[in-house]
Amino acid sequence: MQIILDKIALPSEQPRISRTRLLNMLHGSLANCTSTIINGRAGTGKTMLAADFAHRSGRRVAWYKVDASDIEPSVFFKYLTESIREWRPSFGQETLMQMVETATLDDIPMLAEAFVYELLEQKGEPLLIVIDDLHLIYDAEWVVPFFRRLLPLLPAEAHMLITGRSLPPAPLWRMRSKQTLCVIEEPSLAFTKHEAAKLFALYGLAQAQAIAALNQTHGRASTLDEMARLLSEDGNSTAREKLSAISGKLRKRSVRHRHGYVM
Repeated sequence: MQIILDKIALPSEQPRISRTRLLNMLHGSLANCTSTIINGRAGTGKTMLAADFAHRSGRRVAWYKVDASDIEPSVFFKYLTESIREWRPSFGQETLMQMVETATLDDIPMLAEAFVYELLEQKGEPLLIVIDDLHLIYDAEWVVPFFRRLLPLLPAEAHMLITGRSLPPAPLWRMRSKQTLCVIEEPSLAFTKHEAAKLFALYGLAQAQAIAALNQTHGRASTLDEMARLLSEDGNSTAREKLSAISGKLRKRSVRHRHGYVM
């Protein structure tokens, strides 16, 4: 199997502004929980936030960007183990991948335990394991038993951060009640007035423009940034005219996405 290295490379792109309040939530989770989930629809800034935090976490980062084609356990675990091997070269080399090749659905909880055992055995610097876009393989029948068993067992030195467009189908209420899992929901990802003003200032735009755009975009990260960029590029119209025109363009684009016209 040929490994696509871009899928296990930490993104180098940095956000235009760092979301301090969200980064503080992530640092708190890193210190007090075994895992974190960032949950939000497309364009809410999940991946950018995860990458920004990964660069600031103070830990070695094992990054894995999931694709829909990774739904088979052998593919998923190959990429996940390869991302960890960058910092722990012997991780899963002898036993884990052999188990994956022969595991039945009933064996998946045991596979999760073996994964944790490898983390404990292959000592090294503390890890932040990021699984980006896990929602793409939620339909796989092995996902629920694996993560249901894995997340409560993770050691403190191997924190797992998962991003997805919805919460994993595994029951997580017990971990949340015990405060071993932190979930950052979509409403928290929305830009605040202060964050919007700071973003717009980087484009040379006024706070009033930021507030107007915030009201139209409901604080969605990608839409707000695109609106700021378009506003900064068009110096011929008034701010109100520009906001109206840009909002119309973005609404049309959103409709095309919903109907599958844009991939």
